[in-house]
This record gives sequence, structure tokens and C-alpha cells, in this order.
Amino acid sequence: MKYLKSLLAIIAISATTLLMSGCGVKNVEGSLEDIMTKVYGDIPSNQLPMMLSNIEITSENQEYYLGTNDITYKEALASESMVGSIAHSVVLIRLNDSSDAEKVVSKLKESVNPRKWVCVGVEEVKVENIGDLVIVIMNDTHKDTLSQNFNNLSK
Repeated sequence: MKYLKSLLAIIAISATTLLMSGCGVKNVEGSLEDIMTKVYGDIPSNQLPMMLSNIEITSENQEYYLGTNDITYKEALASESMVGSIAHSVVLIRLNDSSDAEKVVSKLKESVNPRKWVCVGVEEVKVENIGDLVIVIMNDTHKDTLSQNFNNLSK
């Protein structure tokens, strides 16, 4: 009887492990522009940096926005103020493969320059991912709200 209970426990644990491994994190669907709008969510427009604009990240400007050219991705979009003295940047990166996410998050944490605006900077750079989507947040005022809105995309 003791061995039967142990065998049943092992089977239950194995079944749970198999079920959970098949339920990996889903990728966030939609265009990066639409996702960016959701990331800003309910932050009132009068509290956002002035002249906020979305910029496609390309091989020519990747180092400025990401701090490195060593990341490959499917597409990327930066949202920044067109006023250079405002320390604000939100970057969305859709990776080619979600299995690269942990490596990319780690690389960005060490590469992104929190003082890229020269005269101003942020205290903390947040880098997170959901599946194949990575976000880089540089904003001292709304970083937690932006992060929460991003993480709510997976629900």
C-alpha cells in the first residue's frame, strides 16, 4: 500500500509537469503600435512627455535605443519624446524566437544607457518580457505603471 501511494504521487507529479510544460507563456499578439498604446494604458496624456513619438528601430539606430547591435529581432519600436532634455524611452522588441528572451533581457540590462540623453537620465532601467516580446522602460515617474500595463498584456 505504501508503494502504491508513492507510485500514484509520482504519476500525479509527472502528469502535472507535462501539462505545465505544454502551457508555456503565450506571445502577445498585435502590432507594436497597438501594444505600445496598451502599455501607456490609462496614464493621462498631460502626464506623458511632450511630443511623444514612435520610432521604428533599425540597424542604423539600434545602438542608440538598445545600447548594442548584438541583438537580432523581428521588429522593434521606440516611444520617446522629441524633446532631448526629457529622460523617457519605452522600447518594444519582438524577438525571432521566445527562447532567446532570457539572453536578450540580460544583454539589454547591461547595455542600455540610462543617460543616453547626455544632460538627463533615469535612475533605473526596467527590462522584462512576455514570450517573444521584450520591453525596455526608462522613465522615473511612470516606470511601475508602464511595467504593470505591459505585464497585464499576458492576462
